[in-house]
Order: sequence, then structure tokens, then C-alpha cells
Amino acid sequence: MNTKTETRICQNCKKDFTIEPEDFNFYEKMAVPAPTWCPDCRLQRRLTFRNERTFYKRPCDLCGVSTISRYDPSKGELSYCGECWWSDKWNPASYGQGYDFSRPFFEQFSELMKKVPHQNLSVSYKTLTNSDFTNMNHYLKNCYYIFNSDYDERCLYGEEIEHSADCMDMTMAENTQLAYESVNCNKCYQIYYSVDCESSHDIWFSKNLVGCSNCFSCINLRGQQYCIFNEKYSREDYLKKLQKFNLGSYAGTQGIKKEAAGFWLKFPNKYMHGIQNLDSTGDYIYNSKYVKKSFVIAGGEYCKYCFLLIGKNNKECYDFTQFGENTEKVYESLVSGNGISNVIGGIVTLEGRNIRYSVDCRDSNRFGCVGIRDKKHYIFNKEYTKEEYENLVPKIVEHMNSMPYIDKKGCQYVYGDFFPTEISPYSYNETTAQEFFPLTKQEAGEQGYSWKEPKERNYKITIESENLPDNIKDIPDDMVSAVIGCEHGGKCKEQCTIAFKIIEPELQFYKSQNLPLPHLCPNCRHYQRVLNRNPNKFWHRQCMCDKKHVHHEGQCEVEFETSYAPERPEIVYCEKCYQQEVY
Repeated sequence: MNTKTETRICQNCKKDFTIEPEDFNFYEKMAVPAPTWCPDCRLQRRLTFRNERTFYKRPCDLCGVSTISRYDPSKGELSYCGECWWSDKWNPASYGQGYDFSRPFFEQFSELMKKVPHQNLSVSYKTLTNSDFTNMNHYLKNCYYIFNSDYDERCLYGEEIEHSADCMDMTMAENTQLAYESVNCNKCYQIYYSVDCESSHDIWFSKNLVGCSNCFSCINLRGQQYCIFNEKYSREDYLKKLQKFNLGSYAGTQGIKKEAAGFWLKFPNKYMHGIQNLDSTGDYIYNSKYVKKSFVIAGGEYCKYCFLLIGKNNKECYDFTQFGENTEKVYESLVSGNGISNVIGGIVTLEGRNIRYSVDCRDSNRFGCVGIRDKKHYIFNKEYTKEEYENLVPKIVEHMNSMPYIDKKGCQYVYGDFFPTEISPYSYNETTAQEFFPLTKQEAGEQGYSWKEPKERNYKITIESENLPDNIKDIPDDMVSAVIGCEHGGKCKEQCTIAFKIIEPELQFYKSQNLPLPHLCPNCRHYQRVLNRNPNKFWHRQCMCDKKHVHHEGQCEVEFETSYAPERPEIVYCEKCYQQEVY
């Protein structure tokens, strides 16, 4: 058992970071060296391989059918439609190649990635019904432009939506219906412009409500109804006052949003989002034990530096981003899960064990493979006997350490490191890295990242957003044919599409729920919405409570790690103080 703590300097950003005893113990179990990149740079590197929402129209490179693809045709990757990619019309093993000990591993792998066809989108295409322009999903029906979501119907423009229906512009919703522009809502119905609510219905502009109904611009309520700015009303008076709010007006709702956000600042926030956890740190952590410095975890144990593991039962995982579900001993991997174990460097690896540096692979015993799906042993898509495989793998590991890959910045990559960003099939501003680590084109270039220049659009903006009718009642049905100029006009770091259209189901939703038309394109709406979700960064702070509670008088001395930065205006409490104020 290791007992040392070390401070090192990150190869990439040159800042200090700490490796703790528990970290060294994990690295020993995985037989990898300790990382030379800090946790933030490691996450940023993984996210440069995750293209969630940048699409291209291009024909399938096998059957020729027009598809929506996450791969830019100018980059050289082959893209197959889902039906072709899963078919027997081609064989990933036909691209197999022997290992060349005279060249770095990642250099060879980059060449293989460009040779082997990729599925156009990361979806289970047979489970999608009338759900175009979606990615990283399965079991959707009549959905559009939603991501990392499952088991949904009639949902538009959102991400991390599970078992929900009739939701639009949502982030982190589960078992929720008729919802709009809200974040982190569970078991809610008819909820609008709200954050962190559970088991509530008929909610507007509210935060952290549980078991409430008919509340407007409220915060920290439990089991309440007919409240406006936390003030209780009779049902009759509540409905009368609600009619006075001009909810169909864009200007009106923008004003209420601003007023509600100011009201929320008067009330305390718990230092982290999460319940039923044991000795865990991070944010949005649920039903977990000994999870550290992680973000959006639905059920983990002894995990650290993990991110978006919404699948349950993940054990002993480090630097694992997105998906999960019954996984164990996963390191430096992305969009993988469903029963995997002993995995390093997996991207969309499912249902297997003993996997190293493989992309779009199923089953076990893969090293440096792309698209392999049968039960044999493969290295660089070449089949080996079990004995040959087990003899060659240690030699490749040794070679990766003795001949590291060196990128254009001079950073070295050895066994245990994730793939170098410069071999990613995506440009930086096409990926989720731009969301969590936003850069300008100049900043990206200075840091060695590629950048995708916006192509000339052949559409013509027919109406600027500021010229839209203010109230939904004044929006004509033919608005679906308009090309609307995004309010940001491409002058932001939010993957702005410059213009957008309102599709027919979207317009019907706005009219049925009396909601004004948006002034931003879907990508900019996403970026603005997730500002209501705390960042994946943590600061050491002290509870701000100075009231008399059972466990303290005067200033509370409890300290914690929190995703609320010290300069933010919110009041932040420890769990005990928060419970005494709210529950």
C-alpha cells in the first residue's frame, strides 16, 4: 500500500498537481505509470475526441445513401451509415496490420483510424424512430437534436435526458414531462426555466424545489404549493397573480429570469449536489461511495476524476468520461461501458475486458483496434492466437515506454496516457472540449489545437432575432420557413451556427405552452443553459453560515470542496447547516 503524496508539474499547462497515495495504488493495479498531465488537462484531452453536436451531410462511403455524420469529409475518415457499419458487407479485420517496432504506437494507430470506417453517429440506430440529428443515444422516438440521452419521446434540443417526454431545451432531466429551459430536474411535470427540482409540477423560474406544485420564482421549498417568490398564496390569488406575468413575451420572461436569479442569491446553497453518498467529493454525485473529484456520477465506488458516468455501478475507475454501467477498473477512457473491465484508452468500447487503446470495439482482448466486434484476439485489427496475443502485448507496452510518441508541443505519450489530441478526427471547436474549456481560435492555435473554420452558408437570414414578434400569440404559423439570425451572430465561444430555423413540432410546443420564441441558435441556448449547472472545477472553502445551529455558534468552521468558486455571489453552506435551513 502506497503512502506517499507527490506534487508534479503538468507536461501540458506547466501547473502543479498532486498525486495522492490512493492514486498511486490505482496506477499500480492498472500497471501504468503515474500521469504527467494534471486532471484538467487530462479531461480536456479526452474531450477533444468527443464530438457531440457538430454534424456534416455526407454520403455513406459504402452504400452512398445521404447521412448525417460527425466526421468532416475533408478530414479523411471513412463514414458508414449505421446499417452498413453493422452489416456483413465489410470486415474490420481486413484492415489488420502487423505491429512496427520502429515507429511510435500512436503514430501507427492514427493511420489505422483513418483506414477503418467509422459509424456516422454514435447511436444504436435500430432503436431510433424518427429521431434525426441526434447523437450518443438509444431508444428515442420522434426526437430531434438531443444528445447523450435514452428512452425519450418527443424531446427536442437537449442533453442527458432520460426516460422523459415532451421536453425541450433541457439538460439533465430524468422521468420528466412537459419541461422547458431547465437543468437537473427529476420526476417533474410542467416545469419551465428552473434548476435542481424534484418531484414537482407546475413550476416556473424556481430553484431547488422538492415535492412542490404551482410555484413561481421560488427557492429551497419542500412540499409547498401556490407560492410566488417564496410567499404563500391561496389558490385563487396565486392564479390571479400568475395571469399578470406576461409569460408569452420574450422581454417579459427575460425580465423575470433576471429577477428570479437575483432572488435566489438571498438563500443558501448546499456545497454540492448529491444524495446518499459516503465520503465523496465533487458535484452531482448520487448513490456513491468514496468517489472523489468527479462530476455527474449516478452510482460509483472508489472512482476519481470521472465525468458524466450516468450508468450505475462503476467501481475503481479513474479519468473515465461518459456512460459507465457495471464497469470496473477503467482508466483514461471515453463514451464506454456496459459491463467493461480492465480497460485503458477505450473510446466507445462496450461489453468486454482486457481492452487497450481501441475505438468502436465490442468484446474482449483488443489492443490498438478500430471497429472489431467478434470474440477473437486482435492487435491493430490483426487476429492472433491467445498465446501469440499474450506474448506480443507486453512487448508493445515496453515499446510504448521506450519509444514514446512526441507531439508538436514536445509532450511525450507513453503507455497509460490517453490518445494525443493531434490525432483526433475532430477540430477543437467541434468537440465538447470547447464547452468545458472554451478557447478562441487564437488561443487554440497557441495551445497546439486544430480549428475548424466556419464554412460559407448558402442560406440567407430572413429575419434577425431582435425583429421577431415579442409575444408567441403574434407568431404566424409560417415562421417555420424563416431563417432567423442568432443573437450572438457567431461572435461567441459557443459553437454558434449564426442562424437557425424553428421546426414545426417546436413551434407547436411554444404555442401550446405559451412560451416565446428563442433568440439564440440551439448551440448557444445549450451553452447559456449549462451556466445554471456548476462547473467541473473544485475549490476548498469554509461554510458561510454564521447563524446558531446545533453543531456551531457563530461562524461555522466546517470546510469542504465545492464547485462554487470563492468569487461567486452565492451563499454556500455545509450539509448540516443547509439541512437546518431548508428541510
